[in-house]
Amino acid sequence: MSRPQHFGWFLSRGFGPQGWGQPSWDWGHRWQEPELYQQSVRALEQAGFDLVIIEDALSLGNADTLDLRIRSAYGGPKHDPLLLAPYLFDVTQHIGIAPTVNPLAYSPYQAARQFATLQHLSAHRFGINVVTDVGSSRHFGVPALDHDGAYDRAEEWLGAVKALWHSWGTDALIADAATGHFADGTHLDPVRHRGEHFTFDGPLNALPFGELSGGGGVGGRASASAASAEARSGDPIVVSPGGSPRGLDFAGTNSQVQLALASLDTDTIRAYRQKVLAAAQAHGRTAADIDILFVFKPIVAASPEEADRIVAASAHPSDEALLAIAAGQSSDLETDLTKLDLDRPIDPAIFGDHVSRGSIKGLLGAFDGFADATLREILTAKARLGRFSDRSGFVGTADEIADFIAEIGDDADNDGFIFSGDFHPTTVYRMLGDLVPILRRRGILRREYGNGGLRGNLRDF
Repeated sequence: MSRPQHFGWFLSRGFGPQGWGQPSWDWGHRWQEPELYQQSVRALEQAGFDLVIIEDALSLGNADTLDLRIRSAYGGPKHDPLLLAPYLFDVTQHIGIAPTVNPLAYSPYQAARQFATLQHLSAHRFGINVVTDVGSSRHFGVPALDHDGAYDRAEEWLGAVKALWHSWGTDALIADAATGHFADGTHLDPVRHRGEHFTFDGPLNALPFGELSGGGGVGGRASASAASAEARSGDPIVVSPGGSPRGLDFAGTNSQVQLALASLDTDTIRAYRQKVLAAAQAHGRTAADIDILFVFKPIVAASPEEADRIVAASAHPSDEALLAIAAGQSSDLETDLTKLDLDRPIDPAIFGDHVSRGSIKGLLGAFDGFADATLREILTAKARLGRFSDRSGFVGTADEIADFIAEIGDDADNDGFIFSGDFHPTTVYRMLGDLVPILRRRGILRREYGNGGLRGNLRDF
């Protein structure tokens, strides 16, 4: 038996046109409506996944790349993932939901109140994937900041949100029906915040998270026991994806889940984990306070022979295939790579300050810098696939994928993986249909949930 690990799903297209450009589009689901997402989230809960993280981008991008981003419906349109979350909670009981949120879009008071509401409505299964985005400032009338400055603002924002969540002291909520005394205002903290980026007063007009009211319970679950209420107590979890030094420091300070983008080999995963854990320890936290989950997009083949054919077909990509990859990378980078000469190195000056350092590193892959390769070589490396069986890539049978997951868990002490893809039922079952039973038989994937909400899911093992 291998050690158990945590698993989640990342909606790589966000609350957008799931299945566009794929045969699954002809199933006829309406991506704007909840049923498509509800089917998929039920499947993931049945599978024993811990959480779903919903990607988002506030902006369609700058004028130079706007058409490129919406042409294939990857950079947009995107509807608000925060408003999708209640529909997912409504059809599940255990799995956590963490929409992407950006401090640009919410004042601390508004954020604290809305997020507290969702934490109660979901029986403590709500989380926030906190991202920084310097390119969307113009939509909100706030100053544009550089990369690290945006993290500084996010740090102040999150600290302010937490202060509001905790503005009700432990003795503030009384809820004594016999005396008619619901709450004691002398135990509320006024939270007068005067910061570099935000100014506001509290206290928050929302209940704290650690109590059940006498009438209906948290989220209307009247049957919840006092013990399960205590288990479900706690703030919404914080997820963060940043891989830069400032992003890792933010995760080490604040996050319960670090969404990690890195090469998936034992040495790289071990080194990445050490960076995140060192950042956590620098802020008085321990390895038990944060789970590092690596983004994972395997290609599942029915047999080793099929896996070999898939890999062989990718060995010599056409210019058309390379330009399709360039278009996808351009959407994430908000920089049009399709206009560049395939046979020249990329000038790093084309990437503005608004571009994520992690996205640039993701483009480069194994290359150390732009001077080391032409754009053709960079894109060709991305087009070429490899096999799980020899650890050269991520194509393989379900058994081979399970071997890899077990190996990384045992050898690199990995916490788990976040599968990535469209949130379409056909995608979910294609990737997980044969894999889930194998992972369960090996003791890697949970068979049942406790009663601790999303925090409990992450603390179960």
